[in-house]
Amino acid sequence: MLWTIFQSFLSIALELTVLFIGISLLISLIQGLIPYEKLNGYLSGRSTALGVLAALILAFVTPFCSCSTIPVIVNLLKEKVRFGIVMVFLFSSPVLDPTIITLMGAMLGVKVAVTYTLITAILSTVIGLLLEKLGFEKSVKQIIMTEYEESAQKFSLRRALQETIGLMKTVYPYLIIGAAIGAVIHGAVPTEWISSTFGGDQWWIVPIAAIIGIPLYIRLSMMIPMSQMLIVKGMAVAPVMALMISSAGASLPELALLNSIFQKKLVTAFVISVFAMATISGFLFYLI
Repeated sequence: MLWTIFQSFLSIALELTVLFIGISLLISLIQGLIPYEKLNGYLSGRSTALGVLAALILAFVTPFCSCSTIPVIVNLLKEKVRFGIVMVFLFSSPVLDPTIITLMGAMLGVKVAVTYTLITAILSTVIGLLLEKLGFEKSVKQIIMTEYEESAQKFSLRRALQETIGLMKTVYPYLIIGAAIGAVIHGAVPTEWISSTFGGDQWWIVPIAAIIGIPLYIRLSMMIPMSQMLIVKGMAVAPVMALMISSAGASLPELALLNSIFQKKLVTAFVISVFAMATISGFLFYLI
């Protein structure tokens, strides 16, 4: 088991490192090419509906896992994009992926895929705007907002490398710690035990599945075949959806990364929000 956990840690750490560096560099490179003034007009204009729609579309066309979403969040915050709209993107990006949703429809049914898409989009919107309404914008660490001048954002490989290195220095230790903890939990919790324990239809299975999913670093693409297997083994669809959404929406590596840019108050609110999103989604699946 120790060797399995070690292999899992190396795999997770390598994947996260490559994804994070690659996406950080890419975002930094294209910063100078993106008309942020126009983008900000769509995302944080007077029309909340238009801003939410833009965030959901952006989330839908960016196939990022929960961890690799963080560089995008950092840059959106740097660009002064409205906090509530950024939160909508944060919650929706890891769970909305056209390829995976299509695969979900093929493996679990079109009804499940459509319901999943609508529920996650609506709940991401409600939670994101609610966090803004409650004043959590003040819990963003100011360090990520410093040393930024809009006029200085030009297409420059050197500047992109500098920003990427700076971001990695800030968050990489959290990345490795989170990957190590996630690997231990991932290797120590067998799928067979989960399916046998949560194979009934009792109401409490849904929140328990949501709690279990949060510390597991399982990408949505991995959860689809796992979900099919769990359902075949007798696990109800509702807790499977709760497990899928919570594991895709949050993970220990992501929480470690968020801790480097958000204050603990906002990180805690994020965890509670993902749990609520997964639990409510699971209960709604009892109705279909």
